[in-house]
Amino acid sequence: MSVSSDGGPGVHPESQGREISAGSITGLRVAITRSADRAGALADALAAAGAEPVLVPLIDFEVADQQLLGAAMARLTAGKYRWLVISSITTVRALKQWCETAGTTLADLIPETTRVATIGPTSVAVLAAEGVAATLAPTDLQSAAGLLTLWPETADGGRALLPQSDLAEATLGDGIRARGWAVDGVTAYRTVDFPAVPDRRLTAVLAHSTRDLARRGGYTQLTPDQAAREISAGLIHAVVLASGSAARRVAATMAPLPPTCWVIAIGPPTRAAAQRLGMNVAATAVHPTPGGIVEALYAAHNNFHTK
Repeated sequence: MSVSSDGGPGVHPESQGREISAGSITGLRVAITRSADRAGALADALAAAGAEPVLVPLIDFEVADQQLLGAAMARLTAGKYRWLVISSITTVRALKQWCETAGTTLADLIPETTRVATIGPTSVAVLAAEGVAATLAPTDLQSAAGLLTLWPETADGGRALLPQSDLAEATLGDGIRARGWAVDGVTAYRTVDFPAVPDRRLTAVLAHSTRDLARRGGYTQLTPDQAAREISAGLIHAVVLASGSAARRVAATMAPLPPTCWVIAIGPPTRAAAQRLGMNVAATAVHPTPGGIVEALYAAHNNFHTK
């Protein structure tokens, strides 16, 4: 596959005519649908593999109703829950931001009688850096579905607290309820189109976070319109979808994607969301990590070259 040399609006001259060799992702320009403050590890992994990351932030996050979230945090501190369920790293950021405003920490809020569950090793590490030990997490299928395969049955109606996005699907809560638990769901944050309203934006910095790319300015950032033009010109070769929300925004701002631009999904739920929107997903990461996404990109590239 060769890169178009037509030029045009938004085209980078240094990318024109670049050849991409079989068996390698060197030279691939890959759009990451995350903002700079959340794209660091993935952008670095792609760059280390020889690709050129391009940031195309599509979604952002805002605080939710702080009184409702605060009431849930008060119940948590009072020992009302046997489980706190963390279904995303963004949830950790939202809870940390609430805690910072309240002058406390998440580790201080969680009583010893409450266990913490999450969706995979990365989330476990993020929580550990905040002083919170997660004792239940899948290692293979790192998703809500994976966590449900481990979730214990109960007959005594124990309660679990499930803070999530306003757009979260009911899969996890319903699955926990089906195993006999009472679940209190609370909106921890709102998913919005990028950029968020500045005074509502989630800005908490996680201890496990990588460097802030926005301050460093290490990678190119494009608007959706600029990215759409580069995709049409053959200058972006793959788009990484990190969530169903990102898939919906790609469909709204960049579709239709040509067959020469591969769609890489971070996991099965995101793949399903993209397919419902009519996208042809070239590969899905086995693990929702930077390394897993790089491996999926290799798989898409090798499949393309062996057809």
